[in-house]
Amino acid sequence: MSSESVTITVRLVRSFEHRNFKPVVFHGVDLNQTVKEFTAFVKNDVSLRTGLPPPFKKYNYDTMKIIHQAHGSKTNELVVSLEDDDKLLLTEDSTLKAAGIANETELAFFCMEDYRKYKTNPIAAW
Repeated sequence: MSSESVTITVRLVRSFEHRNFKPVVFHGVDLNQTVKEFTAFVKNDVSLRTGLPPPFKKYNYDTMKIIHQAHGSKTNELVVSLEDDDKLLLTEDSTLKAAGIANETELAFFCMEDYRKYKTNPIAAW
């Protein structure tokens, strides 16, 4: 296994308010691909993955954000941190490596419109 090939956990966030998410693990991820390529790969994989409930397969995911990196600190926020968007949101044209992705990084994959709404009123619905 090359040092550029890593394991990444992607947390599919369906609802911030209801803390509705599913982690999906990807092995052998090439860090030299762009965020746009990885996003397209994950969207396709999720739509075909058995064992995922249909609402997760068909959701309009469009944004990735770093939640946690191995040996780093974790956020207290249960779904995704609302802080440091400038550093943690991934830009499409960047490579995964340039974006700071490393082995065992955990990413959130969500709809930016939902995230913006949640940020204006970050209340969990129980």
